[in-house]
Amino acid sequence: MQRICLVVVLFFTTFGFTQEAESVQKEIDQHLWKPFKAAFENVDVIALNALYGEEVLRVTPNGIDTENQFRAANFKRFNDHKTSGTKVALDFWFDSRHTNATTSYEVGFYRMKLGNDEGTNTIYGQFHIVLRKTDGIWKITQDWDTTEINGDKIGPEDFEKQRPVKF
Repeated sequence: MQRICLVVVLFFTTFGFTQEAESVQKEIDQHLWKPFKAAFENVDVIALNALYGEEVLRVTPNGIDTENQFRAANFKRFNDHKTSGTKVALDFWFDSRHTNATTSYEVGFYRMKLGNDEGTNTIYGQFHIVLRKTDGIWKITQDWDTTEINGDKIGPEDFEKQRPVKF
């Protein structure tokens, strides 16, 4: 009988933690990921940069940025998009999410389509993001992404393993 009680308690404890994490992830989706996608697709660098924390560790194949240089690079990139008339479509999905009340570690895949009169370019990649909730607001505090895994270029077959997130 004690074992049954223990199993029941563990089940409801685990179920409660899962429900809480899912609730927090829905909050993150609405307050961070939906605006993140919109910032890219509206080529709105102010909105994009506002989603990042004060101190950010940004890692790309180009190196490690601990000085927030990515913010200026975002301005240049988005200005280039506006100048060239480039339209952006960003889709992504989560491979895993580990979340508590103040921190979330999120891993997933993205597809970014960039198109203008000169043609369309599609970029695929994987991201690892750490989010922190400070003063009630979720911000990106660590941002790592790559276009290769173990030396293999990420492509459509990797992205198409799951459906993109819909908000």
